[in-house]
Amino acid sequence: MRASRLVSILLLLQTRGRLTARELAERLEVSVRTIYRDVESLHAAGIPLYGDAGPNGGYQLLDGYRTRLTGLTADEAESLFLAGLPGPAAELGLGAVVTAAQLKLMAALPVELRDRAGRLQERFHLDAPTWYREREPLAHLPAVADAVWNERRILVVYRRWKEPQEVERLLDPYGLVVKAGRWYLVAGTDGDVRTYRVSQILGLRTLDEGFTRPRGFDLAAHWAAYLEAFEARLRRGEAVVRLSPRGLERLPDLMTPGMVEAARRTAGAPDAEGWTRVTVPIESVEHALAEFLRLGVDAEVLAPAELRERIGATAAALAERYAAGETFTPEPA
Repeated sequence: MRASRLVSILLLLQTRGRLTARELAERLEVSVRTIYRDVESLHAAGIPLYGDAGPNGGYQLLDGYRTRLTGLTADEAESLFLAGLPGPAAELGLGAVVTAAQLKLMAALPVELRDRAGRLQERFHLDAPTWYREREPLAHLPAVADAVWNERRILVVYRRWKEPQEVERLLDPYGLVVKAGRWYLVAGTDGDVRTYRVSQILGLRTLDEGFTRPRGFDLAAHWAAYLEAFEARLRRGEAVVRLSPRGLERLPDLMTPGMVEAARRTAGAPDAEGWTRVTVPIESVEHALAEFLRLGVDAEVLAPAELRERIGATAAALAERYAAGETFTPEPA
């Protein structure tokens, strides 16, 4: 375990440059005292590593020092092949590059790791997009990615949901996120950080001027916070619902993770009929109407009253139509 951590320290400093003992400790999930001991061990092994004190200090390798040591374990080698998503890479125009990189990595691995990685590719395939998703137009994705990489400002024509639908925005592109097969651009504009769906970019011009990324900006942390805030904004109301055992079982397949988590958190003991009462967040009565109708007879909305009435009226209208309507007989082909 310690040997692996020493290798990790060496590779972190080689790839990231100067890092403080606290930064190393946070990345490796150990104490600062442990990092001090590990650095002493690297010194004793002859690694040209030095540290500077002060607010701008930290540990750094001597300029020009590189190691070819990777210390890849079997699990780490396998995870590299699992991490390669061919769909997003191809959309970025990097499909062939990813394939070539995997071939080079495979050739560099020891025989035993090469065999395990080969079996992994034969037995596992990651397909990130959701079911029934139409392919989005991504004409500007390569240009967006290039601007992100080279830190160049972009001027875009963007289509949004509210009026005026087509707007022009000057953006500092900080990063790209692919979620459920859809690409999103996280960018700075007007002193704020906002998210844009790449497929809604109608026009794009890359400017000659660059920009400076906010110090310490963490794309993954920002995205996690954005999703949490988005879910909170989206679900402003609440509904009280009785669910049958089958409805409770089907909930994860039909509802969002936020609703499922809320249902599990608020679920009480089943009543005499075996049904469970839960409280879940809803976006609006109109939106919740469609969501709960998917559960059919396995759900009974108790509140709010407006939603209960709307579901009752919809169910009555459906019953009337199917009871009074003529049986449809398709014409022969």
